[in-house]
Amino acid sequence: MKVVKFGGSSLASGKQLEKVFQIVTADPERKVVVVSAPGKRYAEDTKVTDLLIECAELCLQNKNPKVQLDTVLGRYASIAEELRLSDAVIREIHDDLLTRMASDKSKPDRFIDLLKASGEDNNAKLVAAYFQSRGVEAHYVDPKEAGLLVSDEPGNAQALPESYERLFSLNERSGIQVFPGFFGYSLSGEVFTFSRSGSDITGSILANALKADLYENFTDVDAVYSVNPSIVQKPKEIKELTYREMRELSYAGFTVLHDEALVPAFRAGIPVNIKNTNNPSAPGTLIVNERDNTNGPVIGIASDKGFCSIYVSKYLMNREIGFGRKLLGVLEDYGFSYEHTPSGIDDVSVILRENQLDEKVMVEVIDRIKNELQADEVKVAHSLSLIMVVGEGMRRNVGTMARASKALANASVNIEMINQGSSEVSMMFGVKEVDEKRAVKALYEEFFVPVTV
Repeated sequence: MKVVKFGGSSLASGKQLEKVFQIVTADPERKVVVVSAPGKRYAEDTKVTDLLIECAELCLQNKNPKVQLDTVLGRYASIAEELRLSDAVIREIHDDLLTRMASDKSKPDRFIDLLKASGEDNNAKLVAAYFQSRGVEAHYVDPKEAGLLVSDEPGNAQALPESYERLFSLNERSGIQVFPGFFGYSLSGEVFTFSRSGSDITGSILANALKADLYENFTDVDAVYSVNPSIVQKPKEIKELTYREMRELSYAGFTVLHDEALVPAFRAGIPVNIKNTNNPSAPGTLIVNERDNTNGPVIGIASDKGFCSIYVSKYLMNREIGFGRKLLGVLEDYGFSYEHTPSGIDDVSVILRENQLDEKVMVEVIDRIKNELQADEVKVAHSLSLIMVVGEGMRRNVGTMARASKALANASVNIEMINQGSSEVSMMFGVKEVDEKRAVKALYEEFFVPVTV
């Protein structure tokens, strides 16, 4: 049995939904279909989820969200019209949205979750209706009734352990089960969403719960590429990589798959196949527990911008018990999460997402670190990019760090920091944002472009 998930671009129009229908019905093992909200039809288009968030924010401001509401309904209506569906499903979606908009607004985060979750929920109803109109037995699945229980954390829900046992009963149902992604229900019956792009997470949870043989994740690219195609033209496709490699690459900027999505599938040892809705015959990329490391030390290079570092220096820091805890405690007081903490005997850098720090807060943080920790020096470096070089093969290859450093030096890229993961599957380089693309190209040429004699 296969669980198959389709992203927003795969469901953005009636034409795309026809492709989804052909893919699902071509393989009788595709029993559970997880759907996202309709995505962009073209580059300047707006995703339905973004429209719903705008709608929720206007409701909270006691403003009329008529334009956004009409646009959302128009998106569903245009898909239904393309597919020659009856008006009944659109009336159901209309009534559902009005009910949600009229609900309790005393807890804004929960209200936003309730409204933005309607994108997937209503799309699942539309997809099920279309499958039925084509003579296929298909059923919309209500996550609450099916037992997808989550923690009550708006925008960051986590599946509760008891969900897996409850969801297993979906195996007993006949026909194709169309399941909305992105959200679940708390024990008290409220809607909470996973983090953004969380439909990937829903698919992975269901694959685990149903003990699927394969989790297929359909998107709009033929495969996962070894580097961002917007930086390097026609990069190599990755045929197979491990969960750990994909997790590192997703965290560092690969947007093909949500970086949390792999966890439930990984725990159950279920392979994940990334495939293209627009080219379903392409083999795609298979994500597995283990693979043969025949490609060389590096499988992929990812990068992401928008970081800063807080550098702290203090003589004999290494002898001071609790220094690290106190430093991170200051950041915790401001609600900051950190990404990395490369350190030496007398200094440490804490890498953060830059959007957490405004000028006023940054001054307060620096003052507290200086005064409470008696630091000799504290300074902040802005506009950093993190570049992750990833590959299981690095553990068995000597000189990978030297090759990467030399490639960056030859490209005149100054390395702001280096941090190698303890798993030896990744190494991270911090560079200035202005050097990011040049650095990525240099690393790609070093590890993926054959040397010509």
